[in-house]
Amino acid sequence: MNKITILWVDDEIDLLKPHIIFLEGKNYEVVTCKSGQDALEEIRSRNFDIVFLDENMPGISGLETLNEIKTIDAALPVVMITKSEEEYIMEEAIGSKIADYLIKPVNPNQILLSLKKNLDHSRLVSEKTTSNYQQEFRKIAMDLSMVNSYEEWADLYKKLIYWELQLEEIEDSGMFEILESQKVEANNQFGKFIEKNYTGWFHGGEGPVMSHTLFKELIKPEIEDTPTLLLVIDNLRYDQWFAFEDVLAPYYKKSKEEPYYSILPTATQYARNAIFSGLMPLGMEKKYPDWWKNDTDEGGKNLFEDKFLGEQLKRLGLELNWEYHKISSLKQGKNLSQNFRSQKKNDLTVLVYNFVDMLSHSKTEMDVIKELASNDKAYRSLTNSWFKNSPLLEIIQQAQSMGLKLIITTDHGTINVKQPSKVIGDKETSLNLRYKTGRSLTYNDNDVIEAKDPATIHLTSITMSSSFIFAKNDLFFAYPNNYNHYVSYYRNTYQHGGVSLEEMIIPFVVLEPR
Repeated sequence: MNKITILWVDDEIDLLKPHIIFLEGKNYEVVTCKSGQDALEEIRSRNFDIVFLDENMPGISGLETLNEIKTIDAALPVVMITKSEEEYIMEEAIGSKIADYLIKPVNPNQILLSLKKNLDHSRLVSEKTTSNYQQEFRKIAMDLSMVNSYEEWADLYKKLIYWELQLEEIEDSGMFEILESQKVEANNQFGKFIEKNYTGWFHGGEGPVMSHTLFKELIKPEIEDTPTLLLVIDNLRYDQWFAFEDVLAPYYKKSKEEPYYSILPTATQYARNAIFSGLMPLGMEKKYPDWWKNDTDEGGKNLFEDKFLGEQLKRLGLELNWEYHKISSLKQGKNLSQNFRSQKKNDLTVLVYNFVDMLSHSKTEMDVIKELASNDKAYRSLTNSWFKNSPLLEIIQQAQSMGLKLIITTDHGTINVKQPSKVIGDKETSLNLRYKTGRSLTYNDNDVIEAKDPATIHLTSITMSSSFIFAKNDLFFAYPNNYNHYVSYYRNTYQHGGVSLEEMIIPFVVLEPR
């Protein structure tokens, strides 16, 4: 099959080298020139499948070049690219039968979408969902360049998930590829947002509800007057919640859904302890030194959640009958299901369920799980299948029959890691693949968000000179020793601890019994 050949005309074409490399990586052939006159000579001398044409060029303008192109080959698709949003230019271009119209600065995904729309149009528009996403794509791309608050990021992330779920049933790898590229770009921008704003959330800046404020801000108002089952499903991403939300419909109706933010690191010992204690790690270490454990300390890191919760309930003035349960195996789940009626006397039943966390770790360690959860779609499907057949659903059904309010939330999400980032540390450095804490860390600055003084974000220090680094996007940390084996083992596994939409923006949902 012959390559699709693109002519890209722009007097600043040298600045577009990354876009051209991107397209060449997608198996397109790109011919470039810097003026309208050169473009016309190229079109007269050879055949092209599509032209990307800058409007504002010295010599003959883009519109003049467009008119000349149409006299040479009226059927050749031309995509006009301009810095100007003036209406008369749009009208003239559209009147000249352009194929598409893009406003600078354009990103590679916009170019790719324009190619798909114009060169494979008949197949793409055969699906209404695909067509709708095409219409939405530009708005999302524009939002990505403008979003600048934690609320807007939560809304944008949920919008990306919506389209991912809409498109996943369509056998259209091209469109899904575009969405995946848009998700990568979103995480790139989100990392910059977190790097700029996260520290300020702890020092007077307006911030979102986070792990350590979740109980006071969102849970407390819900449990003061109504017997409640609080369900914390470890490691639950927003898309996984959407995947099994409908399973609950016969038993519960949703009364509230509000995204909140996991603290950094997005790891269980930090985020879940913060939920139950109502404190950041530095506060836990100072107030309850016997209950808080750092990464390098021996023993379990989440052994005192019930004690943390008891202390927080006292501070909040909540005099409740309550019980705490943690489920880490099928047997424990069945036992609680069989005896759940005993919870009827409680004002609050807290249930931590670890299945999704076990699933993500199993994907790393077991080849069969790697095959069953090879991508996000399969990961969602596996979570949904588990939930439908789990003791947890039986517990929820019993809670509904007992008239309990249901709150579903999580401590953090997880991301499918794709690219390694080399890091060097001493033997005291923590082992997590998405964050590291220790002394004398050596790393690629572009790959991480760093906290040289952990206290500024209320984290503890292993030593006086310890720092934290958090991996961005879908990166994972790998040591130079035995590098290739390590990378091969962990690539395409689900990890948490770093900075991504998937890990940080997570669901808080309140449901009332039907």
